[in-house]
Amino acid sequence: MTMMKKLLTSAVASALMVGGAQAEISNNTVKIGYLADMSGTYRDLAGPNGLKALEMAVADVGGTVKGAKIEIVTADDRNSPDVASSTVRRWLENDNVDMVAGLVASSVTIAATKVIEEHNKLALVNGSAASSITNEHCTPNHIHYTYDTYPLSVGTPTAIVKEGGKTWYVLTADYAFGHSLEADVTRMVESNGGEIIGSIRHPFPTPDFSSFILQAQASGADVVALANAGADTTNAITTAAEFGLTQSGQTLAALLLFLSDVHALGVETAQGIQLTTGWYWDMNEDAREWADRFMEETGARPTMVHAGIYSSAVQYLNAIEATGSDDSQVVRKQMMDTPINDMFTKNGRIREDGRMVHDMFLAQVKTPEESSNEWDLYKILRTIPADEAFRPLSDSKCKLVSSN
Repeated sequence: MTMMKKLLTSAVASALMVGGAQAEISNNTVKIGYLADMSGTYRDLAGPNGLKALEMAVADVGGTVKGAKIEIVTADDRNSPDVASSTVRRWLENDNVDMVAGLVASSVTIAATKVIEEHNKLALVNGSAASSITNEHCTPNHIHYTYDTYPLSVGTPTAIVKEGGKTWYVLTADYAFGHSLEADVTRMVESNGGEIIGSIRHPFPTPDFSSFILQAQASGADVVALANAGADTTNAITTAAEFGLTQSGQTLAALLLFLSDVHALGVETAQGIQLTTGWYWDMNEDAREWADRFMEETGARPTMVHAGIYSSAVQYLNAIEATGSDDSQVVRKQMMDTPINDMFTKNGRIREDGRMVHDMFLAQVKTPEESSNEWDLYKILRTIPADEAFRPLSDSKCKLVSSN
């Protein structure tokens, strides 16, 4: 039985157990809005290929659910919270959008989910990193699926401190995601016996990192940590290489590095960098099978965000199939009640705070000698179990957590 047949069979089986849910799909259409950076700093990690992943999910469930057609609308948020808010408001009030997917820049997501909560619709967040999205900014109307800054701080910084990197200088993107990552990394470095001896925040986005890298070098820190993402990260790594940062004895830690970033940099530049990821295209047979299909569609291997967009969309559509409803709370409950076993993860689950918890992975970029082709980029060093990877509910500030 193929993976997709197993998923659909599971959805039908779940439907037999659902009782009392109102079986109704509004307008006889399930409309999904894909909102992402389609042209800027974060284009490659989600962007147009994320839309393709969403289209693959719709195609794999047959293009309809419970006889209702599935439609996708899309917009470029231009990494602007104001653009995101106005776009989502128009979608929900005028265009009958049921669910918003994509959502990359954390500031965009926090703004968009406020509007989505006001209208009692649903969002599946896959590109954003800030752990606050299911902490102080949690809502009953969104699910944070692929990763966040908490496991990023559990993986890479912990490993580097244990390897002897005791003093840290952090270079941070000056907006919600960067602030969240810096806070989580600071907590983890200090809890493992390390010390943050300095930090600096750069505008988002930043084309020239020369002055920031020079300040980091001058700090004398064992580790220079990059609390940024996308083109900002690749620009900073390239600048660090030009200035000989690692050759002078400092370790460069890319706290959020995507497959698309490593591919753009090449293994000659990126070799040896440790990173934390929620998924890798070559990690198992199910992942490879889906990644092969994705590459046929796009000409590229998928990032973890692309994989999360696909997986979460299939889970969402299966929940509608199971309940016969596109009501946000009915669907969210069904998704929470259904373990996730697919090409993205095994035994994943959605908690009451909206966080999907699953295993994360500490990886290292291969050397040119180890890499067999342009996409053979990671070796997995360690699996970080789900319960260790994500913030425990006992530490949550989320209003949805029963202990709060």
